[in-house]
Amino acid sequence: MTLSVLPFSFSSSSSLTSPSRSAAFAAQRSLSPQELARSAPAAFAEGAATCTGAKYVFISTRDIVDALGEAGFVPTLAVQTRSRGRDADRAGHALHMLRFQPVVQSLSLDDVLGEIVLINSHDGRSAYQLRAGLYRPVCTNGMLTAIGDFGLVHVSHRGHVVAGVVEAAQRIAGDFAQVGEAVEAMRGTALSQGQQLDFAREALVLRYPGQAEPAVQPVQLLERRRMADVGDDVWRTFNAIQEHTLRGGLDGRSAAGRAMRTRGIRAIRETVRLNAGLWDLALRRIGR
Repeated sequence: MTLSVLPFSFSSSSSLTSPSRSAAFAAQRSLSPQELARSAPAAFAEGAATCTGAKYVFISTRDIVDALGEAGFVPTLAVQTRSRGRDADRAGHALHMLRFQPVVQSLSLDDVLGEIVLINSHDGRSAYQLRAGLYRPVCTNGMLTAIGDFGLVHVSHRGHVVAGVVEAAQRIAGDFAQVGEAVEAMRGTALSQGQQLDFAREALVLRYPGQAEPAVQPVQLLERRRMADVGDDVWRTFNAIQEHTLRGGLDGRSAAGRAMRTRGIRAIRETVRLNAGLWDLALRRIGR
Protein backbone atom coordinates (compact mmCIF):
# COMPACT_ATOMS: atom_id res chain seq x y z
CA MET A 1 0.00 0.00 0.00
CA THR A 2 1.44 3.38 -0.98
CA LEU A 3 0.47 7.01 -0.69
CA SER A 4 -0.29 9.67 -3.23
CA VAL A 5 0.99 12.90 -1.74
CA LEU A 6 1.55 16.50 -2.75
CA PRO A 7 5.28 17.18 -3.05
CA PHE A 8 7.08 19.16 -0.38
CA SER A 9 10.70 20.24 -0.43
CA PHE A 10 13.11 18.48 1.94
CA SER A 11 16.87 18.70 2.18
CA SER A 12 18.44 15.34 1.36
CA SER A 13 21.70 16.29 3.01
CA SER A 14 22.48 15.18 6.55
CA SER A 15 24.36 18.43 7.22
CA LEU A 16 22.79 21.09 9.39
CA THR A 17 20.48 23.53 7.66
CA SER A 18 18.72 26.67 8.80
CA PRO A 19 14.98 27.45 8.57
CA SER A 20 14.12 28.63 5.07
CA ARG A 21 10.69 30.15 5.63
CA SER A 22 8.67 31.69 8.39
CA ALA A 23 5.62 30.38 10.20
CA ALA A 24 3.63 33.29 8.85
CA PHE A 25 4.35 32.23 5.26
CA ALA A 26 3.51 28.58 5.98
CA ALA A 27 0.22 29.58 7.59
CA GLN A 28 -0.91 31.11 4.29
CA ARG A 29 -0.26 27.93 2.28
CA SER A 30 -3.54 26.29 1.31
CA LEU A 31 -4.62 23.81 -1.36
CA SER A 32 -7.15 24.44 -4.09
CA PRO A 33 -10.00 21.94 -4.69
CA GLN A 34 -8.14 20.79 -7.81
CA GLU A 35 -4.98 20.05 -5.80
CA LEU A 36 -6.99 18.18 -3.19
CA ALA A 37 -8.71 16.08 -5.86
CA ARG A 38 -5.38 15.18 -7.47
CA SER A 39 -3.78 14.02 -4.22
CA ALA A 40 -6.82 12.44 -2.54
CA PRO A 41 -9.45 11.58 -5.16
CA ALA A 42 -11.32 9.37 -2.68
CA ALA A 43 -12.17 12.52 -0.73
CA PHE A 44 -14.32 13.51 -3.70
CA ALA A 45 -16.13 10.19 -4.09
CA GLU A 46 -19.76 10.63 -5.12
CA GLY A 47 -21.01 7.65 -3.11
CA ALA A 48 -19.98 4.91 -0.71
CA ALA A 49 -18.27 1.69 -1.73
CA THR A 50 -20.61 -1.21 -2.51
CA CYS A 51 -19.23 -3.14 0.48
CA THR A 52 -20.72 -0.73 3.05
CA GLY A 53 -23.75 -1.71 5.13
CA ALA A 54 -27.29 -0.35 5.12
CA LYS A 55 -26.71 1.82 8.22
CA TYR A 56 -23.71 3.56 6.66
CA VAL A 57 -24.41 7.24 5.96
CA PHE A 58 -22.32 8.57 3.07
CA ILE A 59 -21.05 12.12 3.43
CA SER A 60 -18.45 13.20 0.92
CA THR A 61 -15.23 14.46 2.45
CA ARG A 62 -15.65 17.34 0.00
CA ASP A 63 -18.69 18.47 2.02
CA ILE A 64 -16.58 18.29 5.18
CA VAL A 65 -13.85 20.38 3.52
CA ASP A 66 -16.42 22.99 2.50
CA ALA A 67 -17.93 23.11 6.00
CA LEU A 68 -14.53 23.37 7.68
CA GLY A 69 -13.64 26.18 5.25
CA GLU A 70 -16.73 28.09 6.31
CA ALA A 71 -15.70 27.51 9.93
CA GLY A 72 -12.22 28.99 9.31
CA PHE A 73 -10.02 25.98 8.47
CA VAL A 74 -8.01 25.79 5.21
CA PRO A 75 -6.61 22.51 3.79
CA THR A 76 -2.82 22.37 3.59
CA LEU A 77 -2.01 18.75 2.72
CA ALA A 78 -3.82 15.68 1.35
CA VAL A 79 -2.68 12.06 1.10
CA GLN A 80 -4.46 8.83 0.18
CA THR A 81 -3.67 5.14 0.31
CA ARG A 82 -3.49 3.48 -3.08
CA SER A 83 -4.24 -0.25 -3.20
CA ARG A 84 -2.19 -2.45 -5.49
CA GLY A 85 -4.91 -5.04 -5.92
CA ARG A 86 -7.77 -5.22 -8.43
CA ASP A 87 -10.53 -3.92 -6.16
CA ALA A 88 -11.16 -0.64 -7.98
CA ASP A 89 -14.30 0.06 -5.95
CA ARG A 90 -12.42 -0.01 -2.65
CA ALA A 91 -9.48 1.93 -4.11
CA GLY A 92 -11.83 4.73 -5.18
CA HIS A 93 -13.08 5.06 -1.60
CA ALA A 94 -9.76 4.53 0.16
CA LEU A 95 -8.43 5.85 3.43
CA HIS A 96 -7.34 9.47 3.09
CA MET A 97 -5.85 12.08 5.39
CA LEU A 98 -6.25 15.86 5.11
CA ARG A 99 -4.55 18.47 7.25
CA PHE A 100 -6.13 21.87 7.98
CA GLN A 101 -4.77 25.01 9.58
CA PRO A 102 -7.05 27.49 11.33
CA VAL A 103 -7.09 30.82 9.51
CA VAL A 104 -6.80 32.47 12.91
CA GLN A 105 -4.08 30.66 14.85
CA SER A 106 -4.67 30.09 18.56
CA LEU A 107 -1.22 28.52 19.02
CA SER A 108 1.31 31.32 19.47
CA LEU A 109 4.74 29.70 19.06
CA ASP A 110 7.47 30.93 16.73
CA ASP A 111 8.19 27.64 14.95
CA VAL A 112 4.97 25.66 15.43
CA LEU A 113 1.50 25.94 13.90
CA GLY A 114 -1.59 24.14 15.10
CA GLU A 115 -3.46 21.86 12.70
CA ILE A 116 -6.56 19.71 12.51
CA VAL A 117 -5.92 16.29 10.98
CA LEU A 118 -8.91 14.56 9.35
CA ILE A 119 -8.74 10.85 8.47
CA ASN A 120 -11.59 9.07 6.69
CA SER A 121 -12.57 6.46 4.13
CA HIS A 122 -15.77 5.69 2.23
CA ASP A 123 -15.44 1.91 2.28
CA GLY A 124 -16.94 1.35 5.73
CA ARG A 125 -13.58 0.68 7.39
CA SER A 126 -13.06 4.01 9.12
CA ALA A 127 -15.11 6.59 10.98
CA TYR A 128 -14.17 10.25 10.62
CA GLN A 129 -11.16 10.64 12.87
CA LEU A 130 -9.89 14.06 13.95
CA ARG A 131 -6.62 14.69 15.74
CA ALA A 132 -4.74 17.73 16.90
CA GLY A 133 -1.59 18.24 14.85
CA LEU A 134 1.54 20.35 14.84
CA TYR A 135 3.32 21.67 11.76
CA ARG A 136 6.94 22.87 11.83
CA PRO A 137 7.71 25.19 8.90
CA VAL A 138 11.48 24.67 9.38
CA CYS A 139 11.25 21.12 8.02
CA THR A 140 7.59 20.66 7.01
CA ASN A 141 7.22 17.97 9.65
CA GLY A 142 3.67 17.05 10.55
CA MET A 143 3.38 15.84 14.13
CA LEU A 144 0.21 14.55 15.77
CA THR A 145 -0.54 15.38 19.38
CA ALA A 146 -2.70 13.62 21.93
CA ILE A 147 -3.11 15.40 25.27
CA GLY A 148 -6.02 14.24 27.39
CA ASP A 149 -9.22 13.51 25.53
CA PHE A 150 -9.32 16.37 23.04
CA GLY A 151 -6.54 15.10 20.78
CA LEU A 152 -8.57 12.32 19.18
CA VAL A 153 -12.24 12.47 18.20
CA HIS A 154 -14.23 9.86 16.27
CA VAL A 155 -17.38 10.79 14.35
CA SER A 156 -19.25 7.78 12.96
CA HIS A 157 -20.94 7.74 9.54
CA ARG A 158 -24.35 8.19 11.16
CA GLY A 159 -26.52 11.18 11.99
CA HIS A 160 -25.33 14.77 11.51
CA VAL A 161 -21.82 13.92 10.35
CA VAL A 162 -20.84 17.32 8.93
CA ALA A 163 -21.92 19.21 12.05
CA GLY A 164 -20.16 16.64 14.24
CA VAL A 165 -16.85 16.98 12.40
CA VAL A 166 -16.94 20.79 12.43
CA GLU A 167 -17.80 20.83 16.13
CA ALA A 168 -14.95 18.43 16.90
CA ALA A 169 -12.48 20.53 14.86
CA GLN A 170 -13.51 23.70 16.69
CA ARG A 171 -13.18 21.96 20.05
CA ILE A 172 -9.69 20.69 19.24
CA ALA A 173 -8.56 24.11 17.94
CA GLY A 174 -9.92 25.77 21.07
CA ASP A 175 -7.66 23.58 23.20
CA PHE A 176 -4.44 24.30 21.29
CA ALA A 177 -3.27 26.33 24.28
CA GLN A 178 -2.61 23.03 26.06
CA VAL A 179 -0.37 21.96 23.19
CA GLY A 180 1.54 25.23 23.47
CA GLU A 181 2.02 24.71 27.21
CA ALA A 182 3.41 21.23 26.57
CA VAL A 183 5.84 22.50 23.92
CA GLU A 184 7.09 25.24 26.25
CA ALA A 185 7.59 22.68 29.02
CA MET A 186 9.60 20.51 26.62
CA ARG A 187 11.76 23.49 25.68
CA GLY A 188 12.43 24.14 29.36
CA THR A 189 13.41 20.56 30.25
CA ALA A 190 17.03 19.57 29.58
CA LEU A 191 18.06 15.96 29.01
CA SER A 192 21.43 14.41 29.78
CA GLN A 193 23.17 12.42 27.06
CA GLY A 194 22.01 9.22 28.72
CA GLN A 195 18.43 10.45 28.87
CA GLN A 196 18.52 11.37 25.19
CA LEU A 197 19.79 7.87 24.37
CA ASP A 198 16.96 6.35 26.42
CA PHE A 199 14.48 8.45 24.43
CA ALA A 200 16.02 7.20 21.18
CA ARG A 201 15.97 3.57 22.36
CA GLU A 202 12.27 3.80 23.17
CA ALA A 203 11.64 5.37 19.77
CA LEU A 204 13.38 2.45 18.06
CA VAL A 205 11.20 -0.02 19.97
CA LEU A 206 8.19 1.93 18.73
CA ARG A 207 9.50 2.00 15.16
CA TYR A 208 10.59 -1.66 15.07
CA PRO A 209 8.22 -3.53 17.42
CA GLY A 210 9.24 -7.08 18.20
CA GLN A 211 12.75 -6.76 16.78
CA ALA A 212 15.54 -7.60 19.20
CA GLU A 213 18.09 -5.74 17.07
CA PRO A 214 16.77 -2.65 15.22
CA ALA A 215 18.28 -1.67 11.90
CA VAL A 216 20.06 1.40 13.34
CA GLN A 217 21.63 2.50 16.61
CA PRO A 218 19.91 4.90 19.06
CA VAL A 219 22.64 7.51 18.67
CA GLN A 220 21.79 7.85 14.96
CA LEU A 221 18.32 9.15 15.83
CA LEU A 222 19.97 11.95 17.84
CA GLU A 223 21.95 13.37 14.91
CA ARG A 224 20.73 16.90 14.14
CA ARG A 225 19.91 17.70 10.53
CA ARG A 226 19.25 21.40 11.08
CA MET A 227 20.37 24.23 13.38
CA ALA A 228 16.89 24.60 14.86
CA ASP A 229 17.25 21.18 16.53
CA VAL A 230 20.68 21.67 18.09
CA GLY A 231 20.28 21.50 21.87
CA ASP A 232 19.65 19.11 24.75
CA ASP A 233 16.06 19.96 25.69
CA VAL A 234 13.14 17.58 25.21
CA TRP A 235 11.61 19.59 22.35
CA ARG A 236 14.66 19.62 20.11
CA THR A 237 15.54 16.03 20.98
CA PHE A 238 12.00 14.98 20.11
CA ASN A 239 12.08 16.79 16.78
CA ALA A 240 15.37 15.18 15.76
CA ILE A 241 14.10 11.72 16.67
CA GLN A 242 10.73 12.29 15.01
CA GLU A 243 12.28 13.40 11.73
CA HIS A 244 14.70 10.46 11.53
CA THR A 245 11.98 7.98 12.47
CA LEU A 246 9.41 9.21 9.94
CA ARG A 247 11.70 10.24 7.08
CA GLY A 248 14.21 7.39 7.25
CA GLY A 249 17.43 7.64 5.24
CA LEU A 250 19.75 6.34 7.98
CA ASP A 251 22.49 3.82 7.19
CA GLY A 252 21.96 0.54 8.99
CA ARG A 253 22.05 -3.26 8.85
CA SER A 254 19.21 -5.63 8.01
CA ALA A 255 18.41 -8.67 10.16
CA ALA A 256 20.56 -10.68 7.74
CA GLY A 257 23.50 -8.32 8.21
CA ARG A 258 23.26 -6.57 4.85
CA ALA A 259 23.91 -2.84 4.53
CA MET A 260 20.69 -0.87 4.00
CA ARG A 261 19.07 2.51 4.48
CA THR A 262 15.98 2.95 6.59
CA ARG A 263 12.80 3.71 4.66
CA GLY A 264 10.53 6.66 5.25
CA ILE A 265 7.03 5.99 6.57
CA ARG A 266 4.30 6.45 3.97
CA ALA A 267 1.26 4.48 5.22
CA ILE A 268 -1.35 6.70 6.90
CA ARG A 269 -2.06 4.41 9.86
CA GLU A 270 1.64 3.86 10.56
CA THR A 271 2.35 7.59 10.32
CA VAL A 272 -0.40 8.25 12.84
CA ARG A 273 0.79 5.46 15.15
CA LEU A 274 4.40 6.65 15.19
CA ASN A 275 3.61 10.36 15.46
CA ALA A 276 1.24 9.82 18.38
CA GLY A 277 3.61 7.36 20.07
CA LEU A 278 6.63 9.65 19.80
CA TRP A 279 4.62 12.57 21.14
CA ASP A 280 3.62 10.43 24.12
CA LEU A 281 7.29 9.56 24.76
CA ALA A 282 8.10 13.29 24.77
CA LEU A 283 5.24 14.07 27.17
CA ARG A 284 6.52 11.47 29.64
CA ARG A 285 9.77 13.42 29.88
CA ILE A 286 7.96 16.48 31.18
CA GLY A 287 5.76 14.47 33.55
CA ARG A 288 2.49 14.56 31.54
